[in-house]
Amino acid sequence: MDAQSSVRGQVWRSGTRQDEFEFDKISDYLQQEDVLVWVDLYEPDHEVLTRLADELGLNVWAVEDAVADAERVKASSYSTHTFFTVYAVQIDQDATTETDSGMLSTHRISAFVLPRALITVRLSPYFDFDTVTARWADLDSLQHGVGALVHGLLDVVVDGHFDAVQALDDGIEALEDDLFDTTTGHGLQRRTFRLRKDLVEFRRVVLPVREVVNTIQHRRRDGDIAPELDPLFADLYDHVLRVSEWTEALRDMITAVFETNLSLQDMRLNTVMKKLTGWAAIIAVPTAVTGFYGQNVPYPGFDQFSGFLASTTIIVLIVAALYVMFRRRDWL
Repeated sequence: MDAQSSVRGQVWRSGTRQDEFEFDKISDYLQQEDVLVWVDLYEPDHEVLTRLADELGLNVWAVEDAVADAERVKASSYSTHTFFTVYAVQIDQDATTETDSGMLSTHRISAFVLPRALITVRLSPYFDFDTVTARWADLDSLQHGVGALVHGLLDVVVDGHFDAVQALDDGIEALEDDLFDTTTGHGLQRRTFRLRKDLVEFRRVVLPVREVVNTIQHRRRDGDIAPELDPLFADLYDHVLRVSEWTEALRDMITAVFETNLSLQDMRLNTVMKKLTGWAAIIAVPTAVTGFYGQNVPYPGFDQFSGFLASTTIIVLIVAALYVMFRRRDWL
């Protein structure tokens, strides 16, 4: 395999970006005190990843987790490095209609944090690392080492979480606006279930980020994270908490929307049943009266016009009385 087809990287010397990155010289770079290295591996094969792990002394189980399917969000500290996995969230603008597909997609990013290197492993091509590199270029703190790279990466990921939770919030607000619209039909239910599915998936990848940031922030061994970066990581941790709290609030909101929708359906069904019952009672009056007078036995007014008038009058009076009574009780 051509390593350069799936590997990219960047080298800084004394905080200044260099144009000399070569994958085969990573160990040589790390032997220099003033060098900072970032390596990004996209869908690495076993040979490339194993060679890099042996060269840098990466934990074998962490390497397996980096390429495993459906790995959860976590952070683990080892003697020579820290390993963490997070998920970037992307908003699908084309999924805003009433379809069964969700509006959010997740892309996993795993990273190895060494004293002077950040190794990222991706299985999805949709995460825009150009945004991260631009954030590093704007960050005037690369002299603080690899911690600045980690902060820039996590900051972009958390910013994406903010955009995603805002999109979910807007979607739930739209549901609330349509909740009392009787013309929405099954479309409202479909959108509600779709948003609940997105929110569950989003919550699964967002809440554990608190522990990831907390673990990285307190990493002091071998000078991986400089103490000068504490304010930046504290601010990042605050953003993660805000996203988590917002997510929990949306969970309560979507539950309330779902339960309210069920209650409204029950109320509408009860209204329909009351109307049907009222009209059935009214229609039953002519049926009962004409059925009584249809007996083949003599009765007062039998075979006379006065009997027809009497039966008609009885029907009109009882029907009118029932109609007025049902209207007053809001059954009709």
